[in-house]
Amino acid sequence: GQNGPHKLEKSHYSKFRHVFGKAATKENCYDGVPITRSVQDNSFCAINPRFLAVITECAGGGAFLVLSVHHTGKVDPQQPRVSGHKGNVLDIKWNPFNDCCIASCSEDATVKVWEIPPHGVYKNITIPWKELQGHSRRVGLIEWHPTANNILFSTAYDYQIMIWNLDCPEPVIKNPVRTISHHPDVVLSLSFNTDGSLLATTCKDRKVRLMESRSGTLLRESNFKTHRASKVLILGNTKMLLTSGTSRYNDRQIALWDQDDLSAPLLEDNLDGSSGVIFPFYDPDTHMLYLAGKGDGNIRYYEISTEKPYIHFLTEYRSQLPQKGLGVMPKRGLDVSSCEVFRFYKLVTIKSLIEPLSMIVPRRVSVTQKLQTPLYKEKQTSECSPVLMSLKPGSQIAESFSDMKAVGNSLENSLDTRRSQGRPGMLQLAYIQDQLEAKESKEDSSCKEDSSHTVDDRIQTHVTNGEDLTLCSPPRTENELRLKFHKQQEEIRRLRELLNHRDVRIKQLELEIKNIKNSQSQSSL
Repeated sequence: GQNGPHKLEKSHYSKFRHVFGKAATKENCYDGVPITRSVQDNSFCAINPRFLAVITECAGGGAFLVLSVHHTGKVDPQQPRVSGHKGNVLDIKWNPFNDCCIASCSEDATVKVWEIPPHGVYKNITIPWKELQGHSRRVGLIEWHPTANNILFSTAYDYQIMIWNLDCPEPVIKNPVRTISHHPDVVLSLSFNTDGSLLATTCKDRKVRLMESRSGTLLRESNFKTHRASKVLILGNTKMLLTSGTSRYNDRQIALWDQDDLSAPLLEDNLDGSSGVIFPFYDPDTHMLYLAGKGDGNIRYYEISTEKPYIHFLTEYRSQLPQKGLGVMPKRGLDVSSCEVFRFYKLVTIKSLIEPLSMIVPRRVSVTQKLQTPLYKEKQTSECSPVLMSLKPGSQIAESFSDMKAVGNSLENSLDTRRSQGRPGMLQLAYIQDQLEAKESKEDSSCKEDSSHTVDDRIQTHVTNGEDLTLCSPPRTENELRLKFHKQQEEIRRLRELLNHRDVRIKQLELEIKNIKNSQSQSSL
């Protein structure tokens, strides 16, 4: 590997070189949020397709807000909170298997797991679903296992990493299933590989460690002196790690490592002389790496390859608003019809603002047909490959796990075989035409079916979360009224999305046909 500072290649041809950042308009931001003043180097917020959670500043104990992702605009100062901790909340993470389950850790040395009502928080929540008592000092970081349901990792200022299994009847769990004690100081970051079999860590001793997540067995650790790592990220299935930290001269620096050899990095690159920690984010679908500095307004982005020079600088998003922390929307919550490939939520403390920031691929190089993301099993007790779902507009999420598995496997197989030839990121012409024909025949049959039902029948089938809207009793209290209103809004939004996706899908398929015809005619010249 190369040990000196490495000038990243900028002339590399990439279909993502035109990706641009698009900040949300004022009315689509979350305004008036009392963001925590904690100095931890954490993200302080967590997002899933249903909710946004953010740690807030409050007197006496610790609390965080949970808002519907659609609840943009001015946030009510009296908005109810999740407030069961006795000390400041330091980290929060949504369960990847359950959009209504969130974990939090605190200076009170506990980890608490909360069940959020499906329609949001309308009164303060103080009683957790589970309380985890094992650490002897404040708990600074938590991370859910990516493929095993209800397995949670926590690390504290007692230098221990504890693994918790929440699949037990007790509300208070005092014994973790395993404690990992390889670190002589505070653990600064945790990162899993795609299937969750490996765990990488950075520590205040500035070493990078790689271990088996199930057994806690230490596989490798770095002893490299010139790069002091603070954050680590396993880059999907590339067998590489990326760390951000500082050089011996205190410049902000990133380093890329071979997962099987941590003796020296494959490359180091000095970024600048600023002091804020660099948060790295990786998108395995586009192979794009995003670097966002705490206190910076800009976000740099790169493309990762498994061959030298490994990292290709693309460009950077610039903004005057400094970010204290950043949350990321999971892939299944993105607007693929707008060619959105990544979405940040920037915490702007000076304005008490949370600003969504979408990374967009211009339409002519859209990868919406290619994107896939893990869709996790409902019940999983051992490591396995994540189930995949298609992000093509109009595709339906399977109702049961068996359906999900079948859909995931068939999509994976059909896309992989058809994607292997032809233009990168494009589906072959024959496949797209098949899709159009299948769609047309499906629409014909659905039209015939629809004509056999009356309007009343169709109204009866509009159900929100299993509740028939036509059979609802009128609301008796203001809270009930608000609840019904939000449910109705959610249903209207969902139906609009379904309608939009039908039109967008046809347009996208037609666009892909046109692109492939153009590329075929160019290659024949």
